[in-house]
Amino acid sequence: MRDMSKFSSSYLEFSLRLLDAAALLLAGHFATYFRFYLPIGGVAPIHAVMLYFCSSLAFLLFPQFDLYVSWRGRSLTALAFRLAMSWSLILLIGLVFSFLIHHVGDLSRLWMLYWYLTGIALLFGCRFFAYLLLRHLRTQGLNNRRVLIVGYNEIGRELHLRASRQVGYGYEVAGVYVSNGADEVPLEDAGVRRIARLEDIADHVAAHAIDELWITLPMTAAPELQALHYLLRNVLADVRWIPNVLSMRVLSLQMIDFLGFPAIDLNAPVSRGGQEIIKTLFDKFFSAAVLVMLSPLLMAIAIGVKYSSPGPVLFKQSRLGLNGRKFDVYKFRTMAAHQDQGGVTQACQGDRRVTAFGAFLRHRSLDELPQFFNVLRGDMSVVGPRPHALAHNEIYKQLLERYMLRHRVKPGITGWAQIHGYRGETDTVDKMEKRVQFDLYYIQNWSLWMDMRIVLRTALGGWTGTNVY
Repeated sequence: MRDMSKFSSSYLEFSLRLLDAAALLLAGHFATYFRFYLPIGGVAPIHAVMLYFCSSLAFLLFPQFDLYVSWRGRSLTALAFRLAMSWSLILLIGLVFSFLIHHVGDLSRLWMLYWYLTGIALLFGCRFFAYLLLRHLRTQGLNNRRVLIVGYNEIGRELHLRASRQVGYGYEVAGVYVSNGADEVPLEDAGVRRIARLEDIADHVAAHAIDELWITLPMTAAPELQALHYLLRNVLADVRWIPNVLSMRVLSLQMIDFLGFPAIDLNAPVSRGGQEIIKTLFDKFFSAAVLVMLSPLLMAIAIGVKYSSPGPVLFKQSRLGLNGRKFDVYKFRTMAAHQDQGGVTQACQGDRRVTAFGAFLRHRSLDELPQFFNVLRGDMSVVGPRPHALAHNEIYKQLLERYMLRHRVKPGITGWAQIHGYRGETDTVDKMEKRVQFDLYYIQNWSLWMDMRIVLRTALGGWTGTNVY
């Protein structure tokens, strides 16, 4: 079987996107049969609008969930969950669309449920079969890619170890280059050919049908890298440079074209360009849907705040947003009027400033709900680093090296740190450092799929915590 990478990736992705859109259309017709016992094609007009709208949206947005990247090294569970969340988001946007055109009440809820489940079954069924087939073929030595590791250092050994243990990845290490002391360096696999001379690498690639080169030489090995670049000028195998950049405390390493010169962005967030547009659309649609669906709850909370103690229902405070720009964040008032609402002094257990109703709201993070209006205004995102008090920013930016990098993206209502338990009071520098580490991990690894995971985990329990007062 030819490897998927042998085909034109853009043509293959386009074809798969069409197949997924067609599968969702077919799922809608099956749902019509299951719900109304009508033959294929007998879809009601409003259901037909939803079918074509959501199928078109899936064609456009599914690539943003990385549903068409190589499956090598990905677990079946992760693939299924990513697919389900992607389809769930598409359907949610479709419901918001039907609400905006005043037809949400005309949709059959049972038909929507059948469509959702049938859509998942069709989308995942095809991938499940292909996934298992590829894994089986790779364990039999088929559909594998032969790899040459150039530089058998710590990273090179770890790559070799992972490729050898995870046969389903479909990588076969066929050789390694060790610049110094090749005979003394132990290999993870004794049968792998050692290459001691840089000049022999190109010949080895040609002679042993190497598909990929993994170059793990450090950035300090500039002479070897330059020589290798010249020696590989006629090599058609895929070449990956995997330097040890873990010690470099940067936000990202993105290659860009800058005034005609290649440049590397060290602190650019991942969500830029088209991805930033997708994130913004998700923020707007999701926030609008939440505010509409929770409007009775918002009214009830507002009444509760008003009658729990004198003062306004909402309060606002200045926070730092994207790139350090100030904005006003909204919350339901949880403290007695004229008391500090979260400035320098953080609320702690038994804090007398917090009203009884306010304590209830804080424990469940319901006081944060007005921040969905901040999202609609463009000051915040649904998911991102939580905004801290201005005074805390001044303190912690002196204590923590990369603290201010949190402001390279919009702050969020919930975040990666919050679903890992770092919510509420941060009474030690160590707690704040852990929170910042989670925030920076989110910025470095952002994807729409990651946002969906965070939203789901927040909805399933991330709104409560033992250290929230």
